[in-house]
Amino acid sequence: MAYNIADLVEHAVDLMRERVALLDDRREVTYAQMEERTNRLAHHLQKQGVKQGDKVGIYSRNTIEAVEAMVAIFKLRAVMVNVNYRYVENELQYIFDNSDMVALIHERRYSDKVANVRAKTPLLTCTVVVEDGTDLPFEGVEYEQALTAASPERDFGERSGDDLYMLYTGGTTGNPKGVMWRHEDVWRVLGGGINFMTGEYVNDEWELAKVGAQNPPMTRYPIPPMIHGGAQWATFQSLFGGGKTVMLPEFSGHGVWQAIDRHGVNLIFITGDAMARPMLDALVEGHPETGEKYDLSTLYVIASSAALFSPAIKDKYVELLPNRMISDSIGSSETGFGGLSLVTKGAEHAGGPRVKIDASTQVLRDDGTPVEPGSGEVGLLARSGNIPIGYYKDEVKSKATFKEFNGVRYSIPGDFARVEADGTVTMLGRGSVSINSGGEKIYPEEVEGALKSHPDVFDALVVGVPDERFGQRVSAVVQPRPGTRPSCEELRPALLKEIASYKLPRSIWYVEEIKRSPAGKPNYRWATEQTEQRPPDSGVGATDSAAVG
Repeated sequence: MAYNIADLVEHAVDLMRERVALLDDRREVTYAQMEERTNRLAHHLQKQGVKQGDKVGIYSRNTIEAVEAMVAIFKLRAVMVNVNYRYVENELQYIFDNSDMVALIHERRYSDKVANVRAKTPLLTCTVVVEDGTDLPFEGVEYEQALTAASPERDFGERSGDDLYMLYTGGTTGNPKGVMWRHEDVWRVLGGGINFMTGEYVNDEWELAKVGAQNPPMTRYPIPPMIHGGAQWATFQSLFGGGKTVMLPEFSGHGVWQAIDRHGVNLIFITGDAMARPMLDALVEGHPETGEKYDLSTLYVIASSAALFSPAIKDKYVELLPNRMISDSIGSSETGFGGLSLVTKGAEHAGGPRVKIDASTQVLRDDGTPVEPGSGEVGLLARSGNIPIGYYKDEVKSKATFKEFNGVRYSIPGDFARVEADGTVTMLGRGSVSINSGGEKIYPEEVEGALKSHPDVFDALVVGVPDERFGQRVSAVVQPRPGTRPSCEELRPALLKEIASYKLPRSIWYVEEIKRSPAGKPNYRWATEQTEQRPPDSGVGATDSAAVG
Protein backbone atom coordinates (compact mmCIF):
# COMPACT_ATOMS: atom_id res chain seq x y z
CA MET A 1 0.00 0.00 0.00
CA ALA A 2 1.42 3.39 -1.01
CA TYR A 3 -0.29 6.72 -0.47
CA ASN A 4 1.52 8.16 -3.46
CA ILE A 5 0.19 10.86 -5.80
CA ALA A 6 0.87 8.84 -8.97
CA ASP A 7 -0.71 5.69 -7.49
CA LEU A 8 -3.83 7.61 -6.44
CA VAL A 9 -4.23 9.02 -9.96
CA GLU A 10 -3.71 5.58 -11.47
CA HIS A 11 -6.47 4.13 -9.28
CA ALA A 12 -8.91 6.64 -10.79
CA VAL A 13 -7.66 5.74 -14.27
CA ASP A 14 -8.27 2.06 -13.64
CA LEU A 15 -11.85 2.60 -12.46
CA MET A 16 -12.96 5.43 -14.79
CA ARG A 17 -10.99 5.16 -18.02
CA GLU A 18 -13.61 6.72 -20.30
CA ARG A 19 -14.41 9.74 -18.17
CA VAL A 20 -13.02 13.15 -19.18
CA ALA A 21 -10.12 14.06 -16.90
CA LEU A 22 -8.89 17.37 -18.36
CA LEU A 23 -10.28 19.89 -20.81
CA ASP A 24 -9.69 23.36 -22.16
CA ASP A 25 -11.48 25.41 -24.82
CA ARG A 26 -10.12 23.23 -27.64
CA ARG A 27 -10.07 19.61 -26.50
CA GLU A 28 -10.85 16.98 -23.90
CA VAL A 29 -8.55 14.27 -22.53
CA THR A 30 -10.04 11.14 -20.96
CA TYR A 31 -8.45 9.29 -18.06
CA ALA A 32 -7.30 6.57 -20.48
CA GLN A 33 -5.72 9.14 -22.80
CA MET A 34 -4.09 10.95 -19.88
CA GLU A 35 -2.66 7.65 -18.68
CA GLU A 36 -1.07 6.90 -22.05
CA ARG A 37 0.29 10.41 -22.48
CA THR A 38 1.75 10.64 -18.97
CA ASN A 39 3.36 7.21 -19.33
CA ARG A 40 4.94 8.32 -22.61
CA LEU A 41 6.28 11.54 -21.09
CA ALA A 42 7.64 9.68 -18.06
CA HIS A 43 9.45 7.22 -20.34
CA HIS A 44 10.92 10.09 -22.36
CA LEU A 45 12.28 11.71 -19.20
CA GLN A 46 13.57 8.36 -18.05
CA LYS A 47 15.52 7.91 -21.30
CA GLN A 48 17.06 11.34 -20.74
CA GLY A 49 18.44 10.12 -17.44
CA VAL A 50 15.81 11.41 -15.01
CA LYS A 51 15.60 9.06 -12.01
CA GLN A 52 14.04 8.83 -8.57
CA GLY A 53 14.61 12.00 -6.54
CA ASP A 54 15.71 14.14 -9.50
CA LYS A 55 14.17 17.60 -9.75
CA VAL A 56 12.09 18.40 -12.85
CA GLY A 57 10.73 21.91 -13.42
CA ILE A 58 7.37 22.89 -14.91
CA TYR A 59 7.40 26.40 -16.37
CA SER A 60 3.91 26.89 -17.73
CA ARG A 61 0.58 28.58 -17.40
CA ASN A 62 -2.49 26.44 -16.68
CA THR A 63 -2.50 23.92 -19.50
CA ILE A 64 -3.42 20.28 -19.96
CA GLU A 65 0.27 19.57 -20.60
CA ALA A 66 1.23 21.10 -17.22
CA VAL A 67 -1.02 18.63 -15.40
CA GLU A 68 0.20 15.73 -17.52
CA ALA A 69 3.77 16.73 -16.71
CA MET A 70 3.11 16.70 -12.97
CA VAL A 71 1.63 13.21 -13.10
CA ALA A 72 4.49 11.94 -15.32
CA ILE A 73 7.12 13.27 -12.92
CA PHE A 74 5.46 11.52 -9.97
CA LYS A 75 5.20 8.27 -11.94
CA LEU A 76 9.01 8.30 -12.10
CA ARG A 77 9.29 9.08 -8.38
CA ALA A 78 11.05 12.29 -9.43
CA VAL A 79 10.35 15.66 -7.78
CA MET A 80 8.36 18.42 -9.42
CA VAL A 81 9.56 22.04 -9.17
CA ASN A 82 6.91 24.73 -9.70
CA VAL A 83 8.40 27.65 -11.68
CA ASN A 84 6.69 31.03 -11.55
CA TYR A 85 6.07 32.05 -15.18
CA ARG A 86 6.48 35.74 -14.31
CA TYR A 87 10.07 35.32 -13.18
CA VAL A 88 12.79 37.36 -14.84
CA GLU A 89 16.05 35.66 -15.73
CA ASN A 90 17.91 36.15 -12.46
CA GLU A 91 14.91 34.71 -10.56
CA LEU A 92 14.80 31.76 -12.94
CA GLN A 93 18.47 31.09 -12.42
CA TYR A 94 17.98 31.17 -8.65
CA ILE A 95 15.25 28.53 -8.68
CA PHE A 96 17.02 26.37 -11.29
CA ASP A 97 20.17 26.42 -9.14
CA ASN A 98 18.51 26.17 -5.75
CA SER A 99 16.38 23.19 -6.75
CA ASP A 100 19.21 21.30 -8.53
CA MET A 101 16.93 20.98 -11.54
CA VAL A 102 18.01 18.43 -14.17
CA ALA A 103 15.05 18.65 -16.58
CA LEU A 104 12.50 21.29 -17.53
CA ILE A 105 9.13 21.21 -19.29
CA HIS A 106 8.18 24.69 -20.50
CA GLU A 107 5.90 26.55 -22.87
CA ARG A 108 7.57 27.79 -26.04
CA ARG A 109 6.87 31.43 -25.13
CA TYR A 110 9.57 31.21 -22.44
CA SER A 111 12.29 29.74 -24.68
CA ASP A 112 14.42 32.88 -24.83
CA LYS A 113 14.64 33.17 -21.04
CA VAL A 114 15.37 29.47 -20.68
CA ALA A 115 18.16 29.67 -23.28
CA ASN A 116 19.81 32.60 -21.50
CA VAL A 117 19.70 30.88 -18.12
CA ARG A 118 20.45 27.34 -19.23
CA ALA A 119 24.04 28.15 -20.11
CA LYS A 120 24.60 29.05 -16.43
CA THR A 121 22.90 25.96 -15.00
CA PRO A 122 24.99 22.91 -16.01
CA LEU A 123 22.77 20.41 -14.17
CA LEU A 124 19.86 21.23 -16.50
CA THR A 125 20.45 18.91 -19.45
CA CYS A 126 16.94 18.04 -20.68
CA THR A 127 14.18 20.36 -21.93
CA VAL A 128 10.76 19.51 -23.36
CA VAL A 129 8.91 22.36 -25.09
CA VAL A 130 5.12 22.72 -25.24
CA GLU A 131 3.82 24.44 -28.38
CA ASP A 132 1.66 27.45 -27.52
CA GLY A 133 1.24 29.33 -30.79
CA THR A 134 4.40 31.38 -30.44
CA ASP A 135 7.38 31.04 -32.76
CA LEU A 136 10.45 31.54 -30.58
CA PRO A 137 13.39 29.26 -31.38
CA PHE A 138 14.00 26.63 -28.71
CA GLU A 139 16.43 24.01 -27.54
CA GLY A 140 15.30 20.48 -26.69
CA VAL A 141 12.48 18.31 -27.98
CA GLU A 142 8.91 19.32 -28.75
CA TYR A 143 6.38 17.86 -26.29
CA GLU A 144 4.22 15.89 -28.73
CA GLN A 145 7.28 14.52 -30.51
CA ALA A 146 8.66 13.33 -27.18
CA LEU A 147 5.39 11.49 -26.50
CA THR A 148 5.22 9.89 -29.94
CA ALA A 149 8.67 8.35 -29.61
CA ALA A 150 8.16 6.92 -26.09
CA SER A 151 6.45 3.84 -24.63
CA PRO A 152 2.81 4.11 -23.44
CA GLU A 153 3.20 1.28 -20.90
CA ARG A 154 2.79 1.60 -17.15
CA ASP A 155 5.88 -0.28 -16.06
CA PHE A 156 7.58 1.92 -13.49
CA GLY A 157 7.71 -0.35 -10.46
CA GLU A 158 6.47 0.26 -6.93
CA ARG A 159 6.36 3.72 -5.38
CA SER A 160 6.26 4.90 -1.78
CA GLY A 161 4.33 7.29 0.40
CA ASP A 162 7.77 8.55 1.41
CA ASP A 163 8.43 9.92 -2.10
CA LEU A 164 9.14 13.64 -2.13
CA TYR A 165 6.69 16.36 -3.12
CA MET A 166 8.20 19.85 -3.12
CA LEU A 167 6.45 23.20 -3.32
CA TYR A 168 8.38 26.44 -3.74
CA THR A 169 6.95 29.37 -1.80
CA GLY A 170 6.05 32.59 -3.58
CA GLY A 171 9.05 34.51 -2.26
CA THR A 172 7.09 37.74 -1.65
CA THR A 173 9.03 38.43 1.59
CA GLY A 174 12.34 36.76 0.64
CA ASN A 175 13.82 34.21 -1.72
CA PRO A 176 11.51 31.31 -2.60
CA LYS A 177 12.03 28.22 -0.44
CA GLY A 178 11.36 24.63 -1.44
CA VAL A 179 9.03 23.10 1.15
CA MET A 180 9.58 19.32 1.23
CA TRP A 181 6.68 16.99 1.99
CA ARG A 182 6.27 13.22 1.97
CA HIS A 183 3.55 12.27 -0.54
CA GLU A 184 1.43 10.70 2.17
CA ASP A 185 1.65 13.72 4.48
CA VAL A 186 0.69 16.29 1.85
CA TRP A 187 -2.11 14.01 0.59
CA ARG A 188 -3.46 13.76 4.12
CA VAL A 189 -3.75 17.51 4.60
CA LEU A 190 -4.58 18.68 1.06
CA GLY A 191 -5.64 15.75 -1.08
CA GLY A 192 -8.55 14.18 0.79
CA GLY A 193 -6.55 11.75 2.93
CA ILE A 194 -8.24 13.09 6.06
CA ASN A 195 -11.98 13.69 6.25
CA PHE A 196 -12.11 17.28 7.53
CA MET A 197 -15.65 16.95 8.85
CA THR A 198 -14.88 13.88 11.00
CA GLY A 199 -11.10 14.08 11.37
CA GLU A 200 -10.84 10.42 10.37
CA TYR A 201 -8.04 9.07 8.18
CA VAL A 202 -8.75 7.45 4.83
CA ASN A 203 -7.32 3.95 5.28
CA ASP A 204 -7.79 2.51 1.79
CA GLU A 205 -5.76 4.00 -1.03
CA TRP A 206 -8.58 3.07 -3.45
CA GLU A 207 -11.32 4.81 -1.45
CA LEU A 208 -11.31 8.17 -3.25
CA ALA A 209 -11.42 6.48 -6.65
CA LYS A 210 -14.16 4.06 -5.56
CA VAL A 211 -16.34 6.88 -4.20
CA GLY A 212 -15.75 8.85 -7.40
CA ALA A 213 -16.74 5.90 -9.58
CA GLN A 214 -20.01 5.52 -7.67
CA ASN A 215 -21.03 9.16 -8.22
CA PRO A 216 -21.44 11.54 -11.15
CA PRO A 217 -18.26 13.48 -11.94
CA MET A 218 -17.87 17.01 -10.61
CA THR A 219 -16.42 19.67 -12.94
CA ARG A 220 -13.82 21.78 -11.16
CA TYR A 221 -12.11 24.95 -12.37
CA PRO A 222 -8.91 25.85 -10.44
CA ILE A 223 -8.36 29.46 -11.49
CA PRO A 224 -5.01 30.37 -9.86
CA PRO A 225 -1.84 29.32 -11.70
CA MET A 226 -0.63 25.80 -11.12
CA ILE A 227 2.49 27.25 -9.49
CA HIS A 228 0.18 27.71 -6.48
CA GLY A 229 -0.18 24.73 -4.17
CA GLY A 230 -3.90 25.32 -3.74
CA ALA A 231 -4.50 25.07 -7.51
CA GLN A 232 -2.35 21.94 -7.72
CA TRP A 233 -4.30 20.22 -4.98
CA ALA A 234 -7.70 21.28 -6.29
CA THR A 235 -6.60 19.49 -9.48
CA PHE A 236 -5.21 16.43 -7.72
CA GLN A 237 -8.37 16.05 -5.65
CA SER A 238 -10.36 16.07 -8.87
CA LEU A 239 -8.09 13.47 -10.49
CA PHE A 240 -8.14 11.18 -7.43
CA GLY A 241 -11.95 11.08 -7.54
CA GLY A 242 -12.56 10.80 -11.28
CA GLY A 243 -13.59 14.44 -11.71
CA LYS A 244 -13.30 16.72 -14.71
CA THR A 245 -10.86 19.64 -14.44
CA VAL A 246 -10.92 22.77 -16.61
CA MET A 247 -7.48 24.16 -17.53
CA LEU A 248 -7.42 27.71 -18.92
CA PRO A 249 -4.19 29.74 -19.15
CA GLU A 250 -5.55 33.28 -18.86
CA PHE A 251 -7.58 35.02 -16.15
CA SER A 252 -10.17 37.76 -16.45
CA GLY A 253 -13.33 38.49 -14.51
CA HIS A 254 -15.66 38.01 -17.47
CA GLY A 255 -13.60 35.07 -18.69
CA VAL A 256 -14.26 33.12 -15.49
CA TRP A 257 -18.06 33.44 -15.68
CA GLN A 258 -18.06 32.67 -19.40
CA ALA A 259 -15.98 29.54 -18.79
CA ILE A 260 -18.34 28.40 -16.02
CA ASP A 261 -21.33 28.62 -18.36
CA ARG A 262 -19.43 27.16 -21.33
CA HIS A 263 -18.13 24.11 -19.48
CA GLY A 264 -20.85 23.55 -16.88
CA VAL A 265 -18.46 24.13 -13.96
CA ASN A 266 -19.66 23.02 -10.51
CA LEU A 267 -16.80 24.28 -8.30
CA ILE A 268 -14.29 27.09 -8.69
CA PHE A 269 -11.17 27.66 -6.61
CA ILE A 270 -9.81 31.21 -6.19
CA THR A 271 -7.21 32.98 -4.06
CA GLY A 272 -8.99 35.84 -2.35
CA ASP A 273 -9.67 39.39 -3.46
CA ALA A 274 -7.16 39.54 -6.31
CA MET A 275 -9.48 37.24 -8.25
CA ALA A 276 -12.76 37.82 -6.42
CA ARG A 277 -12.81 41.59 -7.01
CA PRO A 278 -12.54 41.65 -10.85
CA MET A 279 -14.89 38.66 -10.98
CA LEU A 280 -17.39 40.58 -8.85
CA ASP A 281 -17.25 43.62 -11.14
CA ALA A 282 -17.84 41.37 -14.16
CA LEU A 283 -20.72 39.62 -12.42
CA VAL A 284 -22.43 42.95 -11.74
CA GLU A 285 -21.84 44.21 -15.30
CA GLY A 286 -23.12 41.08 -17.03
CA HIS A 287 -21.88 39.80 -20.39
CA PRO A 288 -19.63 42.45 -22.01
CA GLU A 289 -21.36 42.17 -25.40
CA THR A 290 -25.01 41.70 -24.44
CA GLY A 291 -25.18 42.97 -20.86
CA GLU A 292 -27.16 39.86 -19.96
CA LYS A 293 -26.59 38.23 -16.58
CA TYR A 294 -24.54 35.06 -16.58
CA ASP A 295 -26.51 31.85 -16.14
CA LEU A 296 -24.21 30.06 -13.65
CA SER A 297 -26.89 27.44 -12.95
CA THR A 298 -24.27 24.66 -12.75
CA LEU A 299 -22.10 26.48 -10.19
CA TYR A 300 -22.67 25.55 -6.56
CA VAL A 301 -19.32 25.95 -4.77
CA ILE A 302 -16.89 28.89 -4.61
CA ALA A 303 -13.80 28.06 -2.54
CA SER A 304 -11.17 30.63 -1.62
CA SER A 305 -7.90 29.99 0.16
CA ALA A 306 -4.45 31.34 1.01
CA ALA A 307 -5.13 35.06 0.45
CA LEU A 308 -7.33 37.78 1.94
CA PHE A 309 -11.01 37.43 0.99
CA SER A 310 -12.47 40.68 2.32
CA PRO A 311 -15.75 40.63 4.25
CA ALA A 312 -17.27 43.36 2.08
CA ILE A 313 -16.59 41.31 -1.05
CA LYS A 314 -17.84 38.10 0.57
CA ASP A 315 -21.11 39.83 1.47
CA LYS A 316 -21.63 40.94 -2.12
CA TYR A 317 -21.09 37.39 -3.42
CA VAL A 318 -23.64 36.02 -0.95
CA GLU A 319 -26.11 38.67 -2.12
CA LEU A 320 -25.56 38.10 -5.87
CA LEU A 321 -25.11 34.32 -5.78
CA PRO A 322 -27.55 32.96 -3.19
CA ASN A 323 -27.90 29.26 -2.54
CA ARG A 324 -24.23 28.59 -3.29
CA MET A 325 -21.70 27.35 -0.79
CA ILE A 326 -18.91 29.92 -0.43
CA SER A 327 -15.93 28.98 1.73
CA ASP A 328 -12.79 30.71 2.95
CA SER A 329 -9.98 28.53 4.23
CA ILE A 330 -6.52 29.09 5.66
CA GLY A 331 -3.29 27.32 4.87
CA SER A 332 0.25 27.74 3.65
CA SER A 333 3.01 25.87 1.86
CA GLU A 334 4.36 24.85 5.27
CA THR A 335 1.10 23.71 6.90
CA GLY A 336 -1.29 22.70 4.14
CA PHE A 337 -4.93 23.07 5.16
CA GLY A 338 -5.53 24.65 8.57
CA GLY A 339 -9.19 25.59 8.87
CA LEU A 340 -12.31 26.68 7.03
CA SER A 341 -15.30 28.98 7.35
CA LEU A 342 -18.54 29.00 5.41
CA VAL A 343 -19.44 32.51 4.31
CA THR A 344 -22.69 34.05 5.50
CA LYS A 345 -23.70 37.67 4.93
CA GLY A 346 -22.68 40.12 7.63
CA ALA A 347 -20.88 37.50 9.70
CA GLU A 348 -17.43 39.12 9.67
CA HIS A 349 -15.80 42.46 10.24
CA ALA A 350 -12.77 43.61 8.28
CA GLY A 351 -9.62 41.62 8.80
CA GLY A 352 -8.35 38.13 8.30
CA PRO A 353 -10.63 35.11 8.04
CA ARG A 354 -12.26 33.65 11.12
CA VAL A 355 -12.24 29.90 10.72
CA LYS A 356 -12.95 26.62 12.44
CA ILE A 357 -9.58 24.90 12.75
CA ASP A 358 -9.04 21.16 12.46
CA ALA A 359 -7.79 18.91 15.26
CA SER A 360 -4.12 19.19 14.21
CA THR A 361 -4.02 23.00 14.27
CA GLN A 362 -3.44 25.15 17.36
CA VAL A 363 -2.44 28.70 18.30
CA LEU A 364 0.68 28.64 20.48
CA ARG A 365 2.70 31.05 22.57
CA ASP A 366 6.46 31.30 22.03
CA ASP A 367 7.01 28.64 24.70
CA GLY A 368 4.73 26.14 22.95
CA THR A 369 1.78 26.43 25.34
CA PRO A 370 -1.66 27.01 23.78
CA VAL A 371 -3.38 30.39 23.76
CA GLU A 372 -6.58 30.38 25.82
CA PRO A 373 -9.84 30.90 23.91
CA GLY A 374 -11.37 34.33 24.45
CA SER A 375 -8.24 35.73 26.13
CA GLY A 376 -7.53 38.20 23.32
CA GLU A 377 -3.93 37.00 23.36
CA VAL A 378 -2.18 36.74 20.01
CA GLY A 379 -0.17 33.62 19.24
CA LEU A 380 1.30 31.75 16.31
CA LEU A 381 -0.63 29.27 14.18
CA ALA A 382 0.95 25.83 14.50
CA ARG A 383 0.17 22.47 12.91
CA SER A 384 1.27 19.04 14.08
CA GLY A 385 0.81 15.55 12.65
CA ASN A 386 1.24 15.41 8.87
CA ILE A 387 3.66 18.28 8.24
CA PRO A 388 6.66 18.89 5.94
CA ILE A 389 10.12 17.45 6.33
CA GLY A 390 11.65 20.94 6.09
CA TYR A 391 13.03 23.40 3.55
CA TYR A 392 15.24 22.10 0.77
CA LYS A 393 18.92 22.88 1.44
CA ASP A 394 18.14 25.30 4.30
CA GLU A 395 18.68 23.81 7.77
CA VAL A 396 18.63 27.21 9.49
CA LYS A 397 15.18 28.16 8.24
CA SER A 398 13.96 24.61 8.76
CA LYS A 399 14.91 24.77 12.45
CA ALA A 400 13.22 28.17 12.77
CA THR A 401 9.92 26.93 11.28
CA PHE A 402 9.69 23.29 12.36
CA LYS A 403 9.94 23.12 16.15
CA GLU A 404 9.32 20.53 18.83
CA PHE A 405 7.49 21.21 22.11
CA ASN A 406 6.85 18.50 24.70
CA GLY A 407 7.70 15.77 22.21
CA VAL A 408 5.37 17.09 19.48
CA ARG A 409 6.79 18.43 16.21
CA TYR A 410 5.03 21.52 14.80
CA SER A 411 5.14 23.59 11.64
CA ILE A 412 5.06 27.26 12.69
CA PRO A 413 5.58 29.44 9.59
CA GLY A 414 4.91 32.75 11.36
CA ASP A 415 1.19 33.42 10.96
CA PHE A 416 -0.29 35.31 13.90
CA ALA A 417 -3.77 34.40 15.12
CA ARG A 418 -6.20 34.86 17.99
CA VAL A 419 -8.50 32.21 19.49
CA GLU A 420 -12.05 33.45 20.03
CA ALA A 421 -14.28 32.40 22.93
CA ASP A 422 -16.14 29.90 20.75
CA GLY A 423 -12.91 28.20 19.71
CA THR A 424 -12.76 29.65 16.21
CA VAL A 425 -9.55 31.32 15.12
CA THR A 426 -9.11 34.78 13.62
CA MET A 427 -6.11 35.01 11.31
CA LEU A 428 -4.12 38.23 11.63
CA GLY A 429 -1.36 37.80 9.07
CA ARG A 430 2.27 36.82 8.65
CA GLY A 431 4.55 38.21 11.35
CA SER A 432 7.30 39.07 8.87
CA VAL A 433 5.13 41.87 7.44
CA SER A 434 3.44 43.08 10.62
CA ILE A 435 3.89 46.75 11.56
CA ASN A 436 5.13 47.98 14.96
CA SER A 437 3.84 51.50 15.49
CA GLY A 438 4.57 52.95 18.93
CA GLY A 439 4.60 49.47 20.44
CA GLU A 440 1.29 48.45 18.86
CA LYS A 441 1.48 45.49 16.48
CA ILE A 442 -0.68 46.03 13.39
CA TYR A 443 -1.41 43.32 10.84
CA PRO A 444 -1.63 44.47 7.20
CA GLU A 445 -4.46 42.14 6.17
CA GLU A 446 -6.81 43.65 8.77
CA VAL A 447 -6.20 47.17 7.44
CA GLU A 448 -6.38 46.00 3.81
CA GLY A 449 -9.77 44.44 4.46
CA ALA A 450 -11.03 47.71 5.92
CA LEU A 451 -9.68 49.74 3.00
CA LYS A 452 -11.40 47.51 0.47
CA SER A 453 -14.74 48.04 2.16
CA HIS A 454 -14.64 51.59 0.72
CA PRO A 455 -16.26 51.79 -2.74
CA ASP A 456 -13.42 53.89 -4.21
CA VAL A 457 -10.70 51.36 -3.32
CA PHE A 458 -10.22 48.53 -5.83
CA ASP A 459 -7.13 47.00 -4.21
CA ALA A 460 -4.60 47.87 -1.54
CA LEU A 461 -1.46 46.69 0.23
CA VAL A 462 -0.47 47.98 3.67
CA VAL A 463 3.13 48.34 4.86
CA GLY A 464 5.04 50.14 7.57
CA VAL A 465 7.25 53.13 6.73
CA PRO A 466 9.84 54.74 9.06
CA ASP A 467 8.47 57.28 11.52
CA GLU A 468 10.61 59.38 13.93
CA ARG A 469 8.03 59.29 16.70
CA PHE A 470 6.47 55.84 16.44
CA GLY A 471 9.23 53.83 14.74
CA GLN A 472 6.83 52.85 11.96
CA ARG A 473 3.57 54.29 10.72
CA VAL A 474 0.86 52.50 8.83
CA SER A 475 0.84 53.34 5.14
CA ALA A 476 -1.13 52.07 2.17
CA VAL A 477 -0.41 51.57 -1.51
CA VAL A 478 -3.84 51.92 -3.11
CA GLN A 479 -5.25 51.11 -6.53
CA PRO A 480 -8.31 53.38 -6.66
CA ARG A 481 -11.25 52.84 -8.92
CA PRO A 482 -11.09 54.84 -12.17
CA GLY A 483 -11.79 58.53 -11.66
CA THR A 484 -11.27 58.47 -7.89
CA ARG A 485 -8.41 59.27 -5.49
CA PRO A 486 -9.75 58.88 -1.94
CA SER A 487 -7.60 60.78 0.58
CA CYS A 488 -6.74 59.63 4.07
CA GLU A 489 -9.34 62.01 5.46
CA GLU A 490 -12.04 60.81 3.07
CA LEU A 491 -11.36 57.19 3.98
CA ARG A 492 -11.40 57.81 7.72
CA PRO A 493 -15.18 57.50 8.44
CA ALA A 494 -15.48 54.18 6.63
CA LEU A 495 -12.30 52.76 8.17
CA LEU A 496 -13.30 53.66 11.73
CA LYS A 497 -16.33 51.40 11.36
CA GLU A 498 -13.95 48.49 10.87
CA ILE A 499 -10.67 49.14 12.74
CA ALA A 500 -9.29 51.17 15.65
CA SER A 501 -7.92 54.63 14.94
CA TYR A 502 -4.29 53.64 15.65
CA LYS A 503 -4.49 51.20 12.70
CA LEU A 504 -5.56 53.83 10.16
CA PRO A 505 -3.17 54.53 7.26
CA ARG A 506 -1.31 57.81 7.82
CA SER A 507 0.03 57.99 4.25
CA ILE A 508 -1.26 56.79 0.88
CA TRP A 509 0.50 56.14 -2.42
CA TYR A 510 -1.74 55.75 -5.49
CA VAL A 511 -0.78 53.28 -8.23
CA GLU A 512 -2.41 52.17 -11.46
CA GLU A 513 -2.23 48.52 -10.48
CA ILE A 514 -1.29 46.61 -7.34
CA LYS A 515 1.45 44.09 -8.04
CA ARG A 516 0.67 40.58 -6.83
CA SER A 517 1.93 37.11 -7.59
CA PRO A 518 0.17 35.24 -10.42
CA ALA A 519 -1.83 33.47 -7.72
CA GLY A 520 -2.97 36.79 -6.22
CA LYS A 521 -0.73 36.81 -3.17
CA PRO A 522 0.51 40.22 -1.95
CA ASN A 523 3.95 41.47 -2.98
CA TYR A 524 4.93 43.48 0.08
CA ARG A 525 8.49 44.04 -1.14
CA TRP A 526 7.08 45.81 -4.19
CA ALA A 527 4.70 47.87 -2.01
CA THR A 528 7.58 48.96 0.23
CA GLU A 529 9.57 50.00 -2.84
CA GLN A 530 6.69 52.27 -3.89
CA THR A 531 6.85 54.07 -0.56
CA GLU A 532 10.61 54.52 -0.85
CA GLN A 533 10.65 55.93 -4.38
CA ARG A 534 8.54 59.08 -3.91
CA PRO A 535 6.57 61.09 -1.37
CA PRO A 536 3.04 59.94 -0.56
CA ASP A 537 0.04 61.32 -2.44
CA SER A 538 -2.02 61.84 0.71
CA GLY A 539 -1.43 62.06 4.45
CA VAL A 540 1.80 62.43 6.41
CA GLY A 541 4.61 63.52 4.09
CA ALA A 542 2.26 64.58 1.29
CA THR A 543 1.77 68.14 0.10
CA ASP A 544 -1.90 68.07 1.11
CA SER A 545 -0.96 67.04 4.70
CA ALA A 546 -4.30 65.29 4.95
CA ALA A 547 -3.25 63.04 7.78
CA VAL A 548 -5.65 60.98 9.79
CA GLY A 549 -5.60 59.84 13.40
